[in-house]
Amino acid sequence: MNKSVKITLLASAVSFGLLFASCNNSNGNQHHTSDATEHQHADTEGVYACPMHPEVTGKKGDTCPKCKMDLEFVQKDNSGNIDVILAFTPQTIEAGKPTEFSVAITENGKNVALDVVHEKKIHMLVVNEELTWFDHIHPTEQANGTNTVTETFPYSGKYIIYTDFKASNSSATVNKQEIEVAGNVAAKPDNTKNKWVSKVDGYTVTLVNGNDFKTNRPQHMGISIEKNGKFVTGNDIQQYLGAVAHVVVIGKENKDFLHIHPTSNEKYPIHGETRFEKAGVYRMWVQFQLDGKIHTADFTVDVTEGTEVIESQPHDHSGHQH
Repeated sequence: MNKSVKITLLASAVSFGLLFASCNNSNGNQHHTSDATEHQHADTEGVYACPMHPEVTGKKGDTCPKCKMDLEFVQKDNSGNIDVILAFTPQTIEAGKPTEFSVAITENGKNVALDVVHEKKIHMLVVNEELTWFDHIHPTEQANGTNTVTETFPYSGKYIIYTDFKASNSSATVNKQEIEVAGNVAAKPDNTKNKWVSKVDGYTVTLVNGNDFKTNRPQHMGISIEKNGKFVTGNDIQQYLGAVAHVVVIGKENKDFLHIHPTSNEKYPIHGETRFEKAGVYRMWVQFQLDGKIHTADFTVDVTEGTEVIESQPHDHSGHQH
């Protein structure tokens, strides 16, 4: 039986749509979340659930009929009709030790049918509060309808889990929850405002226009990849989860979230477009596949205030967003 330990979860489920209209040649998407002033956030309430089967809920003292474990107190997001419940084993999450967590997405106590989006039903983007560590993981669906995945958190402190999913016959949703990880291995703060070049696995990945990110306009991002003096082209890039690449952008201060699926063009192997509503420092992770291996580059950009731009002619929205 697991020791019962209270875990602090600050939850918000956000339904989202496209930030801008698609043009005829649009071929991407992007997921977006923001803070409580811009989106409807969830009230958080407690529930007793099985740590192995979080879809099983009840009251204090009940046991799970599936595994006979005591139900333990967790918190759940109660936004709208869909609940997102996370349960951890062991419930005391410690830095450097593997932790299995179960994800149950339910409505009125029953598991919700999920659509496959970019080859997975659930995408989980995990970062530490300092935004110096990032992971993109995908829970495996079990026969009972729950989803499980194992993660090892390298540092103690606060982490944010963005759970990206689409319930069938519903709009896509990003659920945001915070957890605390025990231990004495604190992450070092990173006060860098600009990092436009990333070295990863022998590749030099450059955010070419990293010095020109502004609010109030469509924001292009061009990314070049070079190794041993040879530049990678769009033809070299291999599809990863149904896209040329996956780009995750999170604001350092407010933890605003963008999940972008860019495309390639003649100039850049990775090219996308988004829109920033707020100025500030943002962290960015770009995942792409070459030679059968996933590579993750990271950048930091300082987005400054821009002048409102109204476009009169359609153009290529390379990349789509949540």
